Amino acid sequence: MANNSASSPAPRGRLDRVAIALSALCLAHCLASAVVLALFASLAGPLLDDRVHEVGLGIAVILGAVALGRGLRTHGQRLPLIVGSAGLVLMALDILLPHGPGEVGATVAGVTLLAIGHVLNQRAARAAA
Repeated sequence: MANNSASSPAPRGRLDRVAIALSALCLAHCLASAVVLALFASLAGPLLDDRVHEVGLGIAVILGAVALGRGLRTHGQRLPLIVGSAGLVLMALDILLPHGPGEVGATVAGVTLLAIGHVLNQRAARAAA
């Protein structure tokens, strides 16, 4: 039984790392879309497709709920969940905004907050272990 509890933080930490990497990918996508849109408006279509944003938000919500929810149960700290949830809310608002600077700002802020929530979650899990 002690062996199982010693190995449980690793998968949780991996989930946070995957979520952080996806947040970075989302940020790169958002910034690249803005640059491509500004430089090559006719080539930006696939990058700005609403389905990309909807699928990305769905993945972020699922990973956030699982990783941050597990973290709350494991270490009991609410801050990672609050910060990550604020990021998800901004990302969801992004879907309602028209493409442009406001959308980019909401996405960058949301993705950054979500990634910070996952980093805080990792640190809290390590401190609790």
